[in-house]
Amino acid sequence: MGDEPSNPDAPPDSVEPLLPDYAGPCVCNVMPALLEPPDEMPSWFPECVADADQVLFLVLDGLGWDQLQERRAVAPALAAMQGRDILTVAPSTTGTAMTSITTGLTPGEHGVIGYRVAVDGRVLNVLRWGVDGRDARASIPPDKFQKVSAFLGHRPAIVTRADFRTSGFTLAHLDGVRFNGYRVTSTLMAESARLLRAGEPFVYAYYEGIDKVAHEYGLGDHYDAELAYVDRLVSDLTAALPRNAVLVVTSDHGQLNVGDNMITPHRDVLDEVSFQSGEGRFRWLHARPGRTDPLLAAATAHHSSDAWVLSQEQMIGEGWFGPKVTDAARSRLGDVALVAKGTVAFSDPDDGGPFELISRHGSATSAEMRVPLLAHRA
Repeated sequence: MGDEPSNPDAPPDSVEPLLPDYAGPCVCNVMPALLEPPDEMPSWFPECVADADQVLFLVLDGLGWDQLQERRAVAPALAAMQGRDILTVAPSTTGTAMTSITTGLTPGEHGVIGYRVAVDGRVLNVLRWGVDGRDARASIPPDKFQKVSAFLGHRPAIVTRADFRTSGFTLAHLDGVRFNGYRVTSTLMAESARLLRAGEPFVYAYYEGIDKVAHEYGLGDHYDAELAYVDRLVSDLTAALPRNAVLVVTSDHGQLNVGDNMITPHRDVLDEVSFQSGEGRFRWLHARPGRTDPLLAAATAHHSSDAWVLSQEQMIGEGWFGPKVTDAARSRLGDVALVAKGTVAFSDPDDGGPFELISRHGSATSAEMRVPLLAHRA
């Protein structure tokens, strides 16, 4: 407790976090360009997207650009697509990034500002939409928590897991869409193809397998096998595109192998903490009343080699969550953040799941922040 060795793989103190480019190539700017395209598409967009008759937009949860570049031979269909890397949002986590993708807004605007966020002294798990393991859809209504319409007010057809239909997170970031559920990956393919044949101008599809495999098995053989499997899905989807339709692929974040490199915050830090939120690689510390400055000092003294240690005000001032942070979003932040460097994560006894995570994300390293934006036109 508090005496673990510092991270031997931590980068030098001179290494800076990779912050989102909210005005440029960022996941929050993809949807506006696809649904309400400007006269000229952004220069960072694949050229083949312009003037397409139909768009199939596929989000592959957990596929980072760095991981894809290291495995191009495993994923020939993805490697052959036109495009480049763009940046995700901060924190680089599914709830935040997916809401930015579907709404076209920064985290500071939509307010889904982490995996586990503070709500009136409680901690809401956004993906499970639960507090203390209990369903929170009634006590924290998703449509009140995140009020902005998805897809810029359009009502596109979407294809995602059937059992996500009534989840709190679905209601928070996909409310108002025309839902088409799939049970297994073959039906994701079949539903997407059916909707395109029916003439839908824009179809959104989501697949979460890469993220699941990375979390449970790491970035080894299982990950490569999953990526090869997904590459076949991409190949099948491109083959199903009607003439002059385009498949656009992106992701919400990348991954980093952490394994059991867990750090318990030092006892001097915990003495100043009321509770924690966030996740292992982007841990928010909530100070005891009147103890924010001592908390920041203790966290800096003990963890600056393992993390970028930042106050809430510093992060807002540096634009981590975008140029605008609403009062609602600000209220969900902690007082001091431990944003992990290297290959470690910070533990919290209240942050657990059905298995130990091997690969993680949430921080501001290249492996977590860079994601693909790829396209193929029929």
